[in-house]
Formats: sequence, structure tokens, C-alpha cells
Amino acid sequence: MTTYQVPQRMNFSAVAPKVFKAVLALDAAARQGIDPVLLELVQIRASQINRCAYCIDYHTGDARKGGESEDRIHQLSAWQESSLYTERERAALALTEAVTLLPHGVHDEVYEEAARHFGEQELAQLIALVFTVNTWNRMNVTTRKTPGTM
Repeated sequence: MTTYQVPQRMNFSAVAPKVFKAVLALDAAARQGIDPVLLELVQIRASQINRCAYCIDYHTGDARKGGESEDRIHQLSAWQESSLYTERERAALALTEAVTLLPHGVHDEVYEEAARHFGEQELAQLIALVFTVNTWNRMNVTTRKTPGTM
């Protein structure tokens, strides 16, 4: 089987190191207090929506290392039709999709369901996690960073 290597447009971290370091700091701050399993599910789902191959590869690897099952990883793109996710995870995934697909808005029902499962501080962290992974996705998709590139 021959694979196609998508040429990377730029090494963003080398070209814009201050911005890259700022996003790393944002990422570290956004992760605070988030359950590690939920953290990876959210990051994988946003990365799927944004079609960021690098981030999908990175976060599914971290999820596996954290003990996440292959079934849950594989069914994540169809989480609404799957019985493998808790109500809390489903609320976080719905919020992830709404924030990632922002032109559609974050409907009150989605926000209220997330607020029912997460305290205000945890909800703020979850929102921060979603916009942070979206930042990584946009950086990596724009520069064509793919698995195996530095």
C-alpha cells in the first residue's frame, strides 16, 4: 500500500515561537480540573469535526495510553447513536460540537444540559478546552501538520 504524504506548509512552532508558546500555556491552563478521559474525548471529537489528522492521531494515542477502549474511540464520531457514553460525556460532546461549529451557535438547551452536569468552574474549563483544541486544529490544518511531521 502506498501512502500519500501531505506536504507541510510550515513549521509553525519554529516560525512563530511566541505564539506557539502562548498556545501551549493556554492549553495547560484549559486542562486544569478536567477529567483525563473526558479531556481526550472532547479533543478527539473537535479534531474529527475540524478534520485535523495530526490532532486525531495525537489524542487517540493519548486516550489509548489512558486506558480508553477502542470501541469508544471508534464510535466517537457517532456518539449520539452510541450507548457507550455517559450523560455527562454526552453533554460535554454536545457542547464541544456547538462551540466547534460556532456559526450554528450554542443553543440554550445544549448549554443548559452541560451546566446541569458541570459546575460553573468546571464548565468554564470545558469551554476553554474546546476553544483551545480548536486553536490547535486550526493551526495544524492550516499548516498541514500531519502525523509523522514535526
